[in-house]
Amino acid sequence: MDQLKAASPRAERLAIAAATVTVVLWASAFVSIRSAGHDYSPGALAFGRLLSGSIALGAICLVRREGWPSRAAWPGILASGLLWFGLYMVALNWGEQEVDAGTAALLVNVGPILIALLGGWLLKEGFPPRLLAGMAVSFAGAAVVGVSMSDGGRSSLLGVGLCLLAAVTYAAGVVSQKPALRHGSAVQITTFGCVVGTIACLPFSGQLISEVPDASLTATLNVIYLGVFPTALAFTTWAYALARTSAGKMGATTYAAPALVVLMSWLFLGEIPGWLTLLGGLLCLAGVAVSRGGKKPAAAHAPVVEPEPAADRESESVRAR
Repeated sequence: MDQLKAASPRAERLAIAAATVTVVLWASAFVSIRSAGHDYSPGALAFGRLLSGSIALGAICLVRREGWPSRAAWPGILASGLLWFGLYMVALNWGEQEVDAGTAALLVNVGPILIALLGGWLLKEGFPPRLLAGMAVSFAGAAVVGVSMSDGGRSSLLGVGLCLLAAVTYAAGVVSQKPALRHGSAVQITTFGCVVGTIACLPFSGQLISEVPDASLTATLNVIYLGVFPTALAFTTWAYALARTSAGKMGATTYAAPALVVLMSWLFLGEIPGWLTLLGGLLCLAGVAVSRGGKKPAAAHAPVVEPEPAADRESESVRAR
């Protein structure tokens, strides 16, 4: 018992560190998608990213000698692989070509709210008031970022639908993945989910092959980067953290991404944010702090009082008489 208590704070710190790595790499993915999207179509970009990720994850599995996940893990692997790794990436890539970046960011950020609602209902995580309050603040910040980044409403009905589809499949994929992590390691669940997504995107392989010769080296390197870092590494650290906290809290953590996207676009693309964008980013971070904060329950720190054996109580009673 003492060893378990001593390990808990360390495990929590590792989970927070893993979630931080995920959010930073996922934020960088928006910059890379914007660059690679000039030369690659949505399906080809998704297939190239997933193929690169599957190769990287497969190599890690071989080095670590990870076996096949148990049968109980496969429903979650198949669901998250098809919905999150496959359909989500195609819908997001396509949606970002149909609407402006601000509208896309706003619509996709419906996802964490859906994760909290589905997690509270299907995974029995409940609806903690602090989590809901923090998500409300973060969503308001994402809305401010979206409005400030909008280029005047260049939004098609198709693009809006695709971004909402991305949000729904993202949420469904996360909630599907959570139970699978009880039956396999983060590396296993991520690897086989990515492979399932790659297989689902095989119809786009012809597009990728035909587009590679005409694509710039920068765009192709961005596709590989997306597969190795925001997919292979970030999805693994996400799974590691998700196995150690609630789906709702993990979804709320991703609201830090819009603030990081603004910063990265400033540093790497020279896109200087306005004061409204900065305000939205700060609101996103504040909401994450609220949702992830809070004191531990007092009971968790209360000393454990062992009950006295019945024989000792009887002897005390005799002496008292």
